[in-house]
Amino acid sequence: MTVREIRIFGDPVLRTVCAPIDEIDDGVRALVADLIDTVALPGRAGVAAPQIGVALRAFSYNIDGDIGYVLNPVLTEVRGDPVPTGEGCLSVPGLWHDALRYPWARVEGVDLDGQPVVLEGEGLLAQALQHETDHLDGKLYLSRLDAETRRTAMREVRESAWF
Repeated sequence: MTVREIRIFGDPVLRTVCAPIDEIDDGVRALVADLIDTVALPGRAGVAAPQIGVALRAFSYNIDGDIGYVLNPVLTEVRGDPVPTGEGCLSVPGLWHDALRYPWARVEGVDLDGQPVVLEGEGLLAQALQHETDHLDGKLYLSRLDAETRRTAMREVRESAWF
């Protein structure tokens, strides 16, 4: 299908709580194809539907060359104590800060056939699962930063060429 343009900080769709996908139709199939094409570019671990302008609960992932997607994902379990984890976001280009993330996570959802999908793991996968489900709830990783780091990040946003 198409590599879609990433929506940038300030776009209202990034602050929108996404609607569940009630019916898997051609539009949803096209969305999944676009999410997969968009996440397949080098250096991308995940792309949530609102990042390409669609306020539906879906995301794609690309972890160590394993590319996939999940519809209506729910973060069902996290394990361990949250730890500061270096993180960036395609929707906040050029910034990299430590966000609090759990070291292990599980997401449950469905595929295009309505069959159950369970993604679970640690490291980058756990981080991506948390990051992408946050997007579906209208949250950017900036909300996971401590107050001082968030002030620094917001200054960097205001000073960036893209803002």
